[in-house]
Amino acid sequence: MNLTFLNFFRGLQPDHNKHYAVIGLGRFGRAVCNTLHQLGYEVMGVDFDEKRVAQALADRIAVRAVQIDSTDPAALQEAGICEIDTVIVAIGNYVEESVITTLNLKEAGVAHVVAKASSQIHEKLLKKVGADHVVFPEHEMGCALARALTRPSILERFELDPDNSIVEILVPEEFDGKTIAELKLRSHYGLNLLAVSEGGKFEINPNPNTTLRKGAAMVVIGCNKNIDRLPI
Repeated sequence: MNLTFLNFFRGLQPDHNKHYAVIGLGRFGRAVCNTLHQLGYEVMGVDFDEKRVAQALADRIAVRAVQIDSTDPAALQEAGICEIDTVIVAIGNYVEESVITTLNLKEAGVAHVVAKASSQIHEKLLKKVGADHVVFPEHEMGCALARALTRPSILERFELDPDNSIVEILVPEEFDGKTIAELKLRSHYGLNLLAVSEGGKFEINPNPNTTLRKGAAMVVIGCNKNIDRLPI
């Protein structure tokens, strides 16, 4: 699961909600369906294209799949979609259909609507009509790629919010041979060390006397600006 999906699934309802509907079975919608299904949730797949619906059923990525026009409020009601607590609108490339579908769902009383945006204007429109959570995968992946190119020492990043992250980073040469206590990451960088790798496994809350070695990995949490201050 990549970081876009980690951020996406974080926006869904808590684990007690076992029922989801995904409207739009393109690449993004199929991936959401499949992941939720693999995690043990009951998922209804929805699309205007009958072939996509049939493919979703054949691939068993949803317990149920229906072919309807989601811009028709009556069709949503008849399919039972408005009775589902969390609905994902994955119609990213058709702005009008996406916005109307989101509006229909919120007006029908759906508690939690997550919608995919294809542009910043699309994102604003979705929020205007009541989307509870909007994801912008292309933008997020572009940002992640730029960071990966400019900070190759960062192996993985999970954004807690726009300003703070948890990152897995290679121990830089400047830290080689020094103990955690000697580095004083909190006072020097404003970061907290969560774990370090040792023998292929991570030690959580490592001993302050642990010596870091170049090429090993460490996991830190903190402000993105402070993370960018770490030596490469």
